[in-house]
Amino acid sequence: MTYQDAHTHLFSRTFFDTLAGLSPLPGEPEELIGQLAARTGMEIPPDDTEALVRRWLEQMDRADVSRMVTFASLPPEAKVVSEAARLSGGRLLPYTLVDPSSEQALAFASTAFSELGMRGLLLFPAMHHVEACDPRCDPLYELAAAHDAPVIVHCGILKVNLRDLLGLPRPYDLRCANPLAVVPAANRHPDVTFVLPHFGGGFFREALMAGVQCENITLDTSSSNDWIRTNPSPLRLSEVFRRSLDAVGSERILFGTDSCTFPRGYRVDVRDNQLAAARAAGATDDQIKAMFGGNLARMLPASD
Repeated sequence: MTYQDAHTHLFSRTFFDTLAGLSPLPGEPEELIGQLAARTGMEIPPDDTEALVRRWLEQMDRADVSRMVTFASLPPEAKVVSEAARLSGGRLLPYTLVDPSSEQALAFASTAFSELGMRGLLLFPAMHHVEACDPRCDPLYELAAAHDAPVIVHCGILKVNLRDLLGLPRPYDLRCANPLAVVPAANRHPDVTFVLPHFGGGFFREALMAGVQCENITLDTSSSNDWIRTNPSPLRLSEVFRRSLDAVGSERILFGTDSCTFPRGYRVDVRDNQLAAARAAGATDDQIKAMFGGNLARMLPASD
């Protein structure tokens, strides 16, 4: 089977440089990045975007992944991710983070679509303290609708290990990151597909409620889903798949791994665990094909 992954991060050199430049730790950004690599064993990507893309494509080939969404995880990374998508020949589908609290948000997103070829937007309500239903987001949703672009709204638990390692503060307010806040936005913008990653990131019940309420809300399966540890009662990933299939159906579930850094590379382990869980949940072959590739192919058809 060939897969299409709806959730990865490029984590280019620009991403590392930007975060290191914001760090309150003593030392120049280059020095901090070197220390980070030494402490964690993480490989810092080269400035050469073509080399980074080539490495990801090799990983995708080995994992039978035909296409994958990849994020600009900070706005300054958008140009690099756009270039990576161009170099990939359409196999990397670029999305960008946008901060709705910024006065420049709409102009940035407009440029991201019109000049950088972005295929979707990414919101972090907990980080930017703007709920998905906040009117400040409406112009972004209207822009997304005009470009047939999905909007990923990160809900629930938010951890950015690189920020922690670089001593950056945690501004996250999880009260802003409830999936139920997506419902008013989805109702106001029925032509936009809203994606809730990580099955709601600990707000699993709320994510299912939002999906039942609004047909334009989709779940994604990305990461190891260790939020399961916070569930009030014992919960297995197979049960998460079973309940999601029952609530929203296989056509509104997108497979994702949250792959991001080397040397770990593409998370075949995450994919295989999810595949086993989906099968244990009783998913049919057709449902598995939809979740693990077909839905993304339909949502983001190949561009000319």
